[in-house]
Amino acid sequence: MTLIDSRPGIRAVYEELSRQTGVPIDAELAVSRLGPPLTWELEHWFPAEAVPEMFARYRAMYPEIAIPRVLAMPGADEALAAARELGRAIVITAKAGPNAVLHLEHLGLPHDAVVGDAWREQKAEVLVRESADTYVGDHVHDMDAARIAEVRGLAVTTGPCSAEELVAAGAAHVADDLTAFVPLLRAGASPRP
Repeated sequence: MTLIDSRPGIRAVYEELSRQTGVPIDAELAVSRLGPPLTWELEHWFPAEAVPEMFARYRAMYPEIAIPRVLAMPGADEALAAARELGRAIVITAKAGPNAVLHLEHLGLPHDAVVGDAWREQKAEVLVRESADTYVGDHVHDMDAARIAEVRGLAVTTGPCSAEELVAAGAAHVADDLTAFVPLLRAGASPRP
């Protein structure tokens, strides 16, 4: 939940998936573990052989159910604008790329590119390919991606990880929300920790 608070939308999708399948899903627990790929969470609720079908059903209902319920995180617009002033704002997410684009467009958040379905090593590959010098995230695996790509990792505690966990994972700076990074990005702070 770096740029958007997707919990209300994701909670609603899990509740609908539970209603459709009759499988009890603790939607609150599921949204408390956001960050990793969707299949990891689905494996908690469905047998392995059912996960591909549930993945497809979840993804199919997501745009209609989730998008209208999601809000931008404090400072998201300003942080993306600051990143664009310095170069480009590339959104790299574990979310499905088309859904990430829908979120950004629905909320009017400025961006230059979106890469979806990326996790840890894949995020690092994108950072290297795009010659990024900074990556902002809310998960220890985001900081792992920054470390692997040898870029500065900035972290926010708006996701499932604590400040201590984010620092231990290599975050150069940790803040409560994105508003703290706007001055840092605009000041053109050194791209390396």
